[in-house]
Amino acid sequence: MNTTLSGQSVVHVIKDQVSCDLGGEAAILHVRKGMYYGLDPVGARVWELLQEPRSVQEIEESLLREFEVEPARCETDLFALLQKLLDEDLIEVREPSGS
Repeated sequence: MNTTLSGQSVVHVIKDQVSCDLGGEAAILHVRKGMYYGLDPVGARVWELLQEPRSVQEIEESLLREFEVEPARCETDLFALLQKLLDEDLIEVREPSGS
């Protein structure tokens, strides 16, 4: 599956995972694959936001409010992280209804 992410894409975690906070970082187990993943504190915040379906734009706006980062860098890094999570089958992506 080749999914293209956009700012309007709605993303959220898959059901076949468990995760926990490890001192501000995130540890994730993909249950079906039996694979573990780790995220740094910023990635862990993105993971926290992904617990509920949200648009990529909403996530980016949250990060820009919470972290001192330039908008272009935030967007680039966010899309890269989301693509990695998508490639590892840890998130699901859908386009918003009515678009």
